[in-house]
Amino acid sequence: MFLAASVVVFAIYFANVALGAFADSAFLGDVGEMLVLLAASILFVVAILKKEADHKDKNGS
Repeated sequence: MFLAASVVVFAIYFANVALGAFADSAFLGDVGEMLVLLAASILFVVAILKKEADHKDKNGS
């Protein structure tokens, strides 16, 4: 779930950057871009940590 959310949030960031570069119509400002990228990074880290914890529980380590 967290990994999918991370991909969605990063896709929003990528769409904003692409629109700003090609169509000059970005819908987020600098601070908005930073917050969206921060959210994507945090969601990604949470997803990876959950997968690691599940793997440790499954292997009994």
